[in-house]
Amino acid sequence: MSTVESLVGEWLPLPDVAEMMNVSITKVHGLLDEKALVALRVGDRRIRSVPADFMQDGHPVESLKGTIVVLSDAGYSDEELITWLFTPDESLRGRPIDALREGRKTEIRRRAQSLAW
Repeated sequence: MSTVESLVGEWLPLPDVAEMMNVSITKVHGLLDEKALVALRVGDRRIRSVPADFMQDGHPVESLKGTIVVLSDAGYSDEELITWLFTPDESLRGRPIDALREGRKTEIRRRAQSLAW
């Protein structure tokens, strides 16, 4: 198991995301293409999956897309940005993904933007 896999913990294979959202797998691929979600190949079978914490109430976390775009623009790979979002930060009292799930996107975006410099 890779570091990012264990850091995230629970992963959802893409078909599970489609089922959770009640949409087609094609729609989930569209969300990946538009950077509303990111997926990695995880587990022994290397199945494309998204971190379970990227989903909230049956949809991607609302402020996730913009944060993914900012981190991608800063040169982060999908694995690096997932690692950043799931690494505990003392100054945040938790992980960036938890702050996004709580609606604290401004603080997280500011931190993400500072990574580009």
